[in-house]
Amino acid sequence: MDLRVTGGGRGEPLLLLLHGLGATGDVWSGWAPLLAERWPGRWLAPDLPGHGGSAPLPEYTFDALAGAVRPLVENGRTVVLGHSLGGVVALALAARPGVVAVVGLGIKVGWTGDELERARALAGRPVQWFGTREEAVARHLRVSGLAGLVAPDDAAVRSGVREEDGRWRTALDPRAFGVGAPDMAGLLARSAAPVTLARGEHDPMSTDDQIRALGVEPVPLPGLGHNAHVESPAVCYPLISSRQASH
Repeated sequence: MDLRVTGGGRGEPLLLLLHGLGATGDVWSGWAPLLAERWPGRWLAPDLPGHGGSAPLPEYTFDALAGAVRPLVENGRTVVLGHSLGGVVALALAARPGVVAVVGLGIKVGWTGDELERARALAGRPVQWFGTREEAVARHLRVSGLAGLVAPDDAAVRSGVREEDGRWRTALDPRAFGVGAPDMAGLLARSAAPVTLARGEHDPMSTDDQIRALGVEPVPLPGLGHNAHVESPAVCYPLISSRQASH
């Protein structure tokens, strides 16, 4: 699989950081100083297929996305932290040998029929082209949920748009919207690694009660929203540090 991957550090444990729908691996750029100071091993942040600089998939399923990033998982000790879509992909990796802990942040666990229909409609739309980079960046920020959180020239934005023949578009393959709703109960049942599900206190995507209904006690992140990992890496870091220390 042709993946664009950034990272740093060396040794074990490996930390695999998986972004949400519409974003790229660069959304974790704000974590780099924190990881350099505190994380004892390597870390990798790939662009998921159909995002950023990574190649698209013939069909988008959670298993296909997980299969694309599975070669990055080492047989030593790997902690996987995924946001939203990336959180579901992280859960799909939880049965992989070498994965010692999984953290799903901001996963939307409950879907209505109308929400799924809107997602299917977005997946069926052609690529939208723009006359300027600024327009494409604005679209990328809206789709990724980063509008108002990062500046248009932020590192988290640069790989989210591309230029072809003088026109601009988001790097996202629109067909990725059609990935559907995750089978959370099934993913949790198959997990061989301990799983943490966390959400920002103000995240509208899911509620604590919806997560509890899965048999998991949610970890709340006070004062944060859906993109909690962007809003405050320092508040989110204990999600992985506690898991790393216990394995």
